[in-house]
Amino acid sequence: MSVFTRVARGRLAAWLTVAAAIVVAAIVFGTPQPDNPAPVSATGLSAQWQSTQVQRLQDQLPSNNVQPAVVVVSRGDGAALSEADRASVDTRAGELRRFAAGGQVSPAQVSPDGTVALVVVPVDTAGGQEAVTATVTDLRETLSDLPGGLGADVTGAPAFTADLSSVFDGADITLLAVTAAVVAVLLLITYRSPFLWIVPLVVVAATEQLTLRAVDTIVPAVGINLQPGQVTGIASVLVFGAATDYALLLIARYREELRRTEDRFAAMRAALRRTAEPILASGGTVVLGVLTLLLSEQETNRALAVACATGVVFAMLSALFVLPAVLVLFGRGLFWPFVPRVGGPAREGRLWGRLGAAVERRPVVVAVLATVLLGGLALGGLGIRTGLSETEQFRAEPEAVTGAQTLARAFPAGSTQPVAVITTPAAVRAVTDAAAAVPGVASARPGDAGEAVAQVDVVLEAEPGTTASDRAIEALRTAVAAVPDSAPPAAAGADAPSGAIVGGSVAATYDSDEANDRDLRLILPIILLLVGAVLVLLLRGLLAPVLLVLTVIASFFASLGAAWLLFDHVLDFPALDSGVLLLAFVFLVALGVDYNIFLVTRAREDARSVGTREGMLSALRVTGGVITSAGVLLAAVFAVLGVLPLITLTQIGIIVCIGVLLDTLLVRTVVVPALAFLLGERFWWPGRITRESAEDVPASPEPVAARD
Repeated sequence: MSVFTRVARGRLAAWLTVAAAIVVAAIVFGTPQPDNPAPVSATGLSAQWQSTQVQRLQDQLPSNNVQPAVVVVSRGDGAALSEADRASVDTRAGELRRFAAGGQVSPAQVSPDGTVALVVVPVDTAGGQEAVTATVTDLRETLSDLPGGLGADVTGAPAFTADLSSVFDGADITLLAVTAAVVAVLLLITYRSPFLWIVPLVVVAATEQLTLRAVDTIVPAVGINLQPGQVTGIASVLVFGAATDYALLLIARYREELRRTEDRFAAMRAALRRTAEPILASGGTVVLGVLTLLLSEQETNRALAVACATGVVFAMLSALFVLPAVLVLFGRGLFWPFVPRVGGPAREGRLWGRLGAAVERRPVVVAVLATVLLGGLALGGLGIRTGLSETEQFRAEPEAVTGAQTLARAFPAGSTQPVAVITTPAAVRAVTDAAAAVPGVASARPGDAGEAVAQVDVVLEAEPGTTASDRAIEALRTAVAAVPDSAPPAAAGADAPSGAIVGGSVAATYDSDEANDRDLRLILPIILLLVGAVLVLLLRGLLAPVLLVLTVIASFFASLGAAWLLFDHVLDFPALDSGVLLLAFVFLVALGVDYNIFLVTRAREDARSVGTREGMLSALRVTGGVITSAGVLLAAVFAVLGVLPLITLTQIGIIVCIGVLLDTLLVRTVVVPALAFLLGERFWWPGRITRESAEDVPASPEPVAARD
């Protein structure tokens, strides 16, 4: 690991390292950002999905790049609209023409019970998200002063686009501020020093900002559309958590080395020799884990793979180069008032030693009780519901949601987002009749038509994104595909369809859920194999890696069950988003195995001189404090995702938070040591630990908890 120890050869080397880091940062921030590629589709799905095919074929229609915004007007008291109210609606509808594509809006439609009126305003989407958001904002301002107790909400696809964009306004700053505050508090508690916490916090915060800038360049450069918000939010949290964890490990070892030598540069070189391997193994596992998301059908997940892998690489580099250089420049006084002195006491963690001894005395009982606890928590997920409708994805209801809810009380719930069926002009009538006969369809009528393709507009009875809506989409696709000679031309990048195809935002949501299921079946076994392979190479055995992977799987299901109980009974979330399972699993497997790596690699090292049982006891004793601090910090950082406005991000944050705590406090502390005590030397099968005498084993400083 000489490449890392060069950082601490002396004061000049440290200053040169800091200067090099500043130059790298200047290059990253100074590199021109490439144009962000257009998304492959509205949902990020490829052309194999019908919703994407419909979107591409709609470009051949005269009214392409137009989506309907739905103005929903009702009285605040819920009473029926009077004649004066209806006249006001008609007057205001005329004023909306200036915002409409083509300059025309539909006549106001009044619900059968007379309580709600709707006006459809075609919105031009060619200008992208910013232009759509501006148009929706103008619509809402125009409707903000309706007379006589009337109120208006703008909903429909353009309104959801605008609201989804606006809820993230300022979210990055909020996320950074809250995350930094959480990390600062935990570092203060860990080190109990007025100065020491500042150095890792500044280095980590700089690493996070550098990562986000690099992500803005790298993701578009590899041809993936980058959507700010969800991707950058998760990447930011991951960098803060991983980089701070690595900092805790390094500082703990460095402080112990300062008790062995007066030369702080020699102490840092020794610390780097002992921590570089586990940090690289840990970070490499996370990088491999998140890169499996490149296999996802969802373009957002592929962007997340690149962003998170980039962030973890920067986190490792900052922990192994920048942080050591800054620490040695400040010297040991940075630890005041608990300055480590040569020959000073080095508490190895008596609490963890006592806990390890208790587990060693009754490993069977401990293993059984821990397994029962994990299994009991996992049972909490038996009644889990998946799939959020479009109106359920926000933690606070924006106007698009309230408008859709008002509309659903008086009109078919699917009125906000009609389904688009694409066929040939000659088959429009037959396809319309077939669609109208499908159970769950409220209405079907011919829509826009071009030379080679035509559209049939279908309104479903069910709310978009619900189970009833999904069943209606399935039945509709079967019915229209069976109409003879109804197949439109093949969309770009897709095979020729066998019949008419169904798309639109409602069908896209259905396809997205199906794609998430496909991703789960493909990516889950791959990430387990990758993590297992890393463990086999690291531990040079088979049994221990298999057991460690099984413990991570168990903690995932336990965290999922515990989180669902919280979502269902406390937070009152209607369901789990269909994309959460994959992301939570990837992060938990990749991050959860880290703490096992730190523990078991140390146990293997110590087992060379004292055997597996004593080696595991020693490893638990000397790593317990720092790993626990790292795990609690990482869990807290992921919980910060809850400050973001989408239920999906809150769910990911809570599941990963619970899972990391289980891995840190139960699996790594109790389950893995119990298994090692039960199996003894067989824990490393088929590998073997070569026992060496104390004279043969190079002296190595003992890592201690960051908090002494």
